Formats: sequence, C-alpha cells, structure tokens
Amino acid sequence: MSAIFDALRRWPDVEAPGLVAVDAADRLILDTSAELRASALPGDIVVINDAYGALTLGAADAGASGIRTHLDAITGERALDANAARVGLTGHYRSGPLDAELVRGVKVVLLRLPRSLDALRDIVGLIAAHADPSVVVVAGGRLKHMSVSMNTVLSENFRQLDVSHARQKSRVLLVRAPRGGRDPAPAAAQVAGLEVRAYGGAFAGARLDIGTRLLLANLPDSPVGGAPNDPFIDLACGTGIIGAWMATRHRGAHVYACDQSSVAVESAKATMLANGIEDRVTVVRDDMLGARPSATASLVTLNPPFHSAAAVTDLIAPRMFAEVARVLRPGGQLWCVWNSGLKYRPLLEREIGPTEQVARNAKFTVTVSTRR
Repeated sequence: MSAIFDALRRWPDVEAPGLVAVDAADRLILDTSAELRASALPGDIVVINDAYGALTLGAADAGASGIRTHLDAITGERALDANAARVGLTGHYRSGPLDAELVRGVKVVLLRLPRSLDALRDIVGLIAAHADPSVVVVAGGRLKHMSVSMNTVLSENFRQLDVSHARQKSRVLLVRAPRGGRDPAPAAAQVAGLEVRAYGGAFAGARLDIGTRLLLANLPDSPVGGAPNDPFIDLACGTGIIGAWMATRHRGAHVYACDQSSVAVESAKATMLANGIEDRVTVVRDDMLGARPSATASLVTLNPPFHSAAAVTDLIAPRMFAEVARVLRPGGQLWCVWNSGLKYRPLLEREIGPTEQVARNAKFTVTVSTRR
C-alpha cells in the first residue's frame, strides 16, 4: 500500500512542497477499517470526502471492489481518476453525488471528517437514513481539525460511538447502530434582498460574507454583457449570491455560475430556484472556467478562495486570474474582492491588465481589472 501512496498526486489541484495527497489520517482510517473491509462484499463499501483518492485506492488495493465514492471537489475527483490510472486500479470504484443512492444498503463507510459541522450533519443523516442497519462508519481526521462537537453530531444519528487512540496527530471515530436520519436539506435565509440556500459545507452558509457584501455594493450599474452568448460569469460562485444578485438586478440578463465544489453547485442551484431565475442562470461544476471558450466574456466576478482541501495556500488565486485572463475578451473586466493583506493588485496587473481600486474597508479591497 505504501508504494501506491507514494505514487499519489494532487494534480489537477495545486501542487507544492508541503501540500500532500495522502496523510496520517488517511492511513489511520484504512488501518482501523481493515478488518471490516476484509469481510465486505463487492458494493458494501462507500468512501465519502476522500481528498485525492487515498481512501478509495487504499481500499481497492486491499481487494475491495464495487466501491462507491463521493469527492466534493471536481479537482479531487479528477485526481482520483488520474491516480487510479497511475497505479492500475481504474474500474474498482465509481464516483457519484452525495445522495441516497450513494449510501443505499452500504455496510462500511470510510469518511474523511469535513471541517464543517453542518456538512457532517448532512452526511451522517444521509447514511443513517439509507445505509444497512449493520453499517459501521469509520470517520477520521487530523486532530487540529476535529472537535468534541463532531461526537455530538455523530451521536444524533447513531447509538454507538467509539473513539480511537490518537496516532500521528490523527484520530478515528467509529459509529454504529443508525437511528433516524434524513436527506440533506439546504439552510434558507434572506440576505441582500435575495433568497439564499446553502447545504452543509458551502462557503459562508446561508449568509452574506463581508467580502462579498463589499463587492455587491460596488458592482457597476450598467455592466457590459449578459446576453445568452456572453453571460455575466460568477467564478467560484459558492451559494450563488453574486450570480443571483446580477440576474435579479439586470432583468433579462443571463448568468453563468461555476464552482469546483458539488455542495456549492447544489446550493447555488437551490438559490436560483428560490429566486425564480433558474431559467437565466446556468450553474455548473467545473475546475476554474475549463468549460468556457477563450476570449468570449465581457464580465467576470470573483471572490477567490485561499484553501485547497484543508490547506491554506496562495497558489489558487494566480491560477484563477490566469484563467480569467484566458476567458475575458480584450476590454472585458474582472471585478474582484480580496483580503487586502494578500496584495493581489500587482498580480492582477500582470495577469489581466490595468487594475483600479474601486473600494476598500478595514479588511477587503475591491478592484476592477481590464483585459489588455
């Protein structure tokens, strides 16, 4: 198994020294679940929240087949496929959405604990509602990302909870005997005159984060674009607040919203439906703007993330700015909000073109960059 782990990569996600594709928590989850997996039949095992395929491929290498797996990020899903091809384990698993079919009748679940309690509540509620009554969930993570509140969430839907000893700053929680359970339902709130919907784990939840608030207050009154063949583009859309705001304030305008996270995409779709604009807003799961043709967009909005999986990194924004530069036509604009301490303006100037500061508060800066 160690030879397989040595071959795993994060690509197409960002790669750099210190950003790993497999860690001690993955190894502990696999070691703890080894006996359970040894007696599992094909189709008995589900993997949820695998980062880059370590859990899925570790189980497959040990003999499991018919594994069902869900990775929230499309970059993680593509990394799993690339890693499987690299180590010769393609065909041992199938990726799917986080829904009832993923966990129906499952007997062993390998779960990398999400950092969000709401996301964990959605996942374990789904398992409890649809898994086999004998299911065992082996849920692990790094100690720095775990809390006692996770035990409480797990106990809401399972009668038995056991806690492993810590190993290499990681720990595993084992839960059995499901009770109740429910399918995930998005949280709902009204913010900025919009109905916002958010499934567990979506950035900011059903709220308006302060950076996005500043961006919305400064977007142009009469933006260029909005036609079906030149929609306003909301990159890294999260729950879809920016795209929904553009669509409701510019009647008849079309919007293209995209995010690499499946929970963000489902949240954004629910937001558009709640505001009655689903016919004018296309929401897609994509890595950056991979599905968009070059030099075709007049306006892109962006609140760039700075997390890759659980790692904080400054490598994501440069990739996003380069992708925006590819998609913008000459004269097209990027309206961007960013943490002022990150000092993105020189990077925006270099990657896209002339950049002006539009607004600034104690923490965030809004800029508009015009494609050369």
